Amino acid sequence: MKTPRSHGRQSIRPTLKPRALMEDAPSYADVWQARVVTLFPDLFPGVLGASLTGKALHDGLWQLHTHDLRSFGIGKHRNVDDTPAGGGAGMVMRADVVGPAIEDAQAHARGRWPILYMSPRGRRFDQAMARDLADCAGVTMLCGRFEGVDERVIEHYGITEVSLGDFVMTGGELAAQAMIDATVRLLPGVLGNADSTVEESHSNGLLEHPQYTRPAIWEGREIPPVLMSGNHGEVAKWRAAQSRDLTRARRPDLLVSKDGAS
Repeated sequence: MKTPRSHGRQSIRPTLKPRALMEDAPSYADVWQARVVTLFPDLFPGVLGASLTGKALHDGLWQLHTHDLRSFGIGKHRNVDDTPAGGGAGMVMRADVVGPAIEDAQAHARGRWPILYMSPRGRRFDQAMARDLADCAGVTMLCGRFEGVDERVIEHYGITEVSLGDFVMTGGELAAQAMIDATVRLLPGVLGNADSTVEESHSNGLLEHPQYTRPAIWEGREIPPVLMSGNHGEVAKWRAAQSRDLTRARRPDLLVSKDGAS
């Protein structure tokens, strides 16, 4: 009897061009949705149209819709921004442009459906937030540009500001795609194997243990013998110890937040 293989390859390719995965898609009441308010709708689905997220999008496990801010612009030139009140550099996205765009997106909302604004001053996005978003019916993401969005919009709609990290980008589109990717992979059926999310980094507040596969020896480096022993109890203990050691060395802040120890 052959021993079952514990490793293998995945080859996941959507059958359509990425942008076509979003076109003419009906809005289903029971499917998780991401609605993105952006000046650059053609940037979507971007990387979300590839691999597992793209296949899941093609299979209808989730949906992605964009709302073009330019179509809500003011005047003949569809202006979306103006100079900051009180003076200063740059331009600010107008409330009377962003507001109607959000209204358009939220017209499709149902159940628990937060509105997030990609902002460097927001709460840092993490795995816990991704899990929470996956439990929602959907999410609307506002992608800012220039110096940001009129504060009154954020206040009026109770928008949550979210940051991908302590750095500034030219716009929120890449951050939105990263957050959507982290969320979509947690939706039922997207990864195929529900166990895939159990031991990965941040799933339990720690970094993931090292991973290995064939060949058994590469460039003189062997797979740790315990992983080849067939003793699942010892493998589990080794992985747990490695996970905690890596976290202590690379992200001690996670241990502090997890159990107050360093």
